[in-house]
Amino acid sequence: MIANHPTALVAEDEDTLRSEIVERLGTLWPELTVVGEAADGLQALQLTDELRPDILFLDIQMPGATGLEVAHQVAGRTHIVFITAYDQHALQAFEHGAVDYLLKPLVPARLFAALTRLRERLAGPPPPTHALLDALAAATGTAAPPLQRAPLRWINASVGNTLRVITVDEVLYFESDNKYTRVVVAGGEALIRKSLKELLDELDPQQFWQIHRSTVVNAAAIAAVTRDYRGRLQVQLKQGDEVLQVANSHAYRFKTM
Repeated sequence: MIANHPTALVAEDEDTLRSEIVERLGTLWPELTVVGEAADGLQALQLTDELRPDILFLDIQMPGATGLEVAHQVAGRTHIVFITAYDQHALQAFEHGAVDYLLKPLVPARLFAALTRLRERLAGPPPPTHALLDALAAATGTAAPPLQRAPLRWINASVGNTLRVITVDEVLYFESDNKYTRVVVAGGEALIRKSLKELLDELDPQQFWQIHRSTVVNAAAIAAVTRDYRGRLQVQLKQGDEVLQVANSHAYRFKTM
């Protein structure tokens, strides 16, 4: 059960609307604390992980990651209120769901009604949302599948005691490290609790190449491929001084050398 002073995160890329929602929340629900604001999908994911809000006001269409993609990631962890500009045809998806919505432009009466229902729903856990998300994807024409069926676009990784959201384009390479996988980016690294095999199933194979049983490299990060004194292939990166060994079983990627 949620405490008497619940928390919320507002994720909306339109600055004016985001400020309006925060202001009206303060007027209509003084006990609710807005702990953060996000201007894009990736920031919404990061702040949800860090702040663990009880409620997420979430725009369906945002840069970085859509609201539907964010919702798939945070399902079951927070109550969601979608913010949408779609017409009644799309909104039919909400009719039998336990997730609410706000229309653009913001209608104060609709916000009041949504908050009234939220007060009741906070007494229980966040409802299942995957069926609703699939219906919304079909109704809005976005056809956004669950993230695990599409190439991975970002990673929640640990850097010390901090959880960081890293886009896959930032990654130089992944390296297996016992129970963890190292995520190496320019100027640092992080750890994730996911095996290299699991990552390979989720990454875009055109962008990420396995060059060793313990190493997967971002092809865009490769500066050159050379041979050592034994004739073995090794990868030099555009950033950093590390040299990555290429196993014979994966040398076919560089067969033109």
